[in-house]
Amino acid sequence: MNDWLHIGTLNDIPAQGARVLETVFGDIAIFRTQADEVFALRDRCPHKGGPLSQGIVHGRRVACPLHNWIIDLDSGEAVAPDAGCAQRFAVKVERGEVYVAAAVAAGCSKAA
Repeated sequence: MNDWLHIGTLNDIPAQGARVLETVFGDIAIFRTQADEVFALRDRCPHKGGPLSQGIVHGRRVACPLHNWIIDLDSGEAVAPDAGCAQRFAVKVERGEVYVAAAVAAGCSKAA
């Protein structure tokens, strides 16, 4: 069972943009796509730790602002030929309210 953290409303996150949730364990970037899908990743690129929240969201991916690594928002995995993974967190949207799981999602466990 997940403990869910209320982030705010879907409209608090710009389309094709991100907001940052500051936690004692590090920052989490909450992304919103043009199609209103919401994803959450550790706000550190697996390459050099760049702030993914400051990257450009395109489709279901974000480009790191430091070296243009492309990160898949659904899995946290870098797109080939790059290799690495940003930790991901489960997200849910209920009646326009956005929640993020307090624990890292299963799967991608490689930290930046």
